[in-house]
Amino acid sequence: MSDLHELIAPQSDSVVTNPWRKLRRFTNARIGLGRVGNSIPSDELFKFQLAHAQAKDAVHTPLDIHLLCNDLTLMQTPVMLAEPLVLHSAVADRIMYLQRPDLGRQLNDISCQKLTDYQQMTQTEYDLVIVVADGLSSRAVQDHAVAVISLIALHLAADKTNSWTVAPIIVVEQGRVAIGDDIGELLHAKAVLVLIGERPGLSSPDSLGMYLTWAPKRGLDDSSRNCISNVRPEGLSYNEASLRAFYLLTEARRLSLSGVSLKDRSDTKVVETLQDTQNFLLSKTN
Repeated sequence: MSDLHELIAPQSDSVVTNPWRKLRRFTNARIGLGRVGNSIPSDELFKFQLAHAQAKDAVHTPLDIHLLCNDLTLMQTPVMLAEPLVLHSAVADRIMYLQRPDLGRQLNDISCQKLTDYQQMTQTEYDLVIVVADGLSSRAVQDHAVAVISLIALHLAADKTNSWTVAPIIVVEQGRVAIGDDIGELLHAKAVLVLIGERPGLSSPDSLGMYLTWAPKRGLDDSSRNCISNVRPEGLSYNEASLRAFYLLTEARRLSLSGVSLKDRSDTKVVETLQDTQNFLLSKTN
């Protein structure tokens, strides 16, 4: 990508500089673009077109399942020993995925049976299942998922309070966040952590999202999940994302809950449990 940016011509002397441009060193937002006559400079137009093309590619480029599974298999950790399982949502193709979000939240019949058979064969009660789904940015998953999972696995293995039984990593094609509920329920897992490509923006085509749900089962609301967003080198670092995920996992296990009742206080190591009738925005310690 840097090579492509280098091909874009720098602003010429004919560009009228916008005073807000100095704020660009703090953000990737398109502010202070300047102008040439009544138009934006050509280099800014080219950058916008490049970003738009990258966002479209992120949505439509298929996830390389073989490469991802190979990388996950090579990722040797003491808590994840089995090879990944590849499943598919109930959508048939990318067009249906974009038009029917509801089907992207469900496994197809073949995948349900595959997972049911695996559970019956192993007869294991899992503490955690990690799901990797392409979502709306296969690039995010391809670039970041393995690195983040590797760090999470290290934290789980080093946990001196809990021993973690982790299911094989599940890779889902054409999946959305809630598909983790199906998977967690079929595997009888206590918690599910879904890593998924986020909807790409014009400055962030490769953001990875992470969603934690305690006691997953089909039909849960989004309020039942905790989200860690914008995981990528230019956003939330792999190390910080993995620390936050481990913190939420341990607190979810300790309190048997997730979602709006589980506060992310990974900085202060404090978690609040709120009553069902209490506004989650109101904190007793604030």
